[in-house]
Amino acid sequence: MERPELLGTQLFDLSGRVAIITGAGRGLGRTMALSLAAAGADLVLTARTASEIGALAEEVRELGRRAVAVTADVTSEADANRVAAEALAQLGRLDILVNNAGINIRKPVLELTEAEYRQVLETNLIGCFHFARAAGRHFVAQGCGKLINISSIMGQVALASQGAYASSKGGIEQLTKVLALEWASANVQVNAIAPTYFETPLTRPLFDDPERNAFITGRTPMGRWGQPHELAGAVIFLASAASDYITGHTLTVDGGWTAW
Repeated sequence: MERPELLGTQLFDLSGRVAIITGAGRGLGRTMALSLAAAGADLVLTARTASEIGALAEEVRELGRRAVAVTADVTSEADANRVAAEALAQLGRLDILVNNAGINIRKPVLELTEAEYRQVLETNLIGCFHFARAAGRHFVAQGCGKLINISSIMGQVALASQGAYASSKGGIEQLTKVLALEWASANVQVNAIAPTYFETPLTRPLFDDPERNAFITGRTPMGRWGQPHELAGAVIFLASAASDYITGHTLTVDGGWTAW
């Protein structure tokens, strides 16, 4: 049945919602946090660097939204549970989780140590698991929620020297599907976003490398890198009522890379 109260821009209105964003201090996490705030959400910002999320919290408050900065290590289950508890204690509710925190170690597999491989998986995949469960328990109990896992095109395609990163992102996409199935009956939507190469501080060494930059630009049908603001629409869409009948999906934002 049509819901006339959800028409036009109201579909994307996040007023009164509370979102946790991991890895919020810089890069795509920072941009997604500001995008959700601009759409009306109050935010719990978490990362390991207190100064970065503290400064971002001030920016969010300048937009007229509430913001709480909580330092945490995503590899710690206790930290994940603590951040979810802080959201409820300080902002009164929890509606959205953006699992964004991640790292990359680019090495051929034969040069990659077990410790390095584990480090990437513990941060990217196990960290995602910890926060998904911490927020998911609340989502399932309240009968609604939006979980957005940040994957990568490396969860779907492969490049040399991306063994650890691609493994973690492939795992995130499969975990997304499993959680979508398990929580669908509780009206919890679980989806992922798979960006291509975006121009951020994390990717600056690649952007500044003429050979790598030329490869990435040439491999992308749109002929350029993504800009952080171009991820705003995807995260707002998956956090809002506009995506209420979408779950278990990975939304690829890649300038056509995976269309080859």
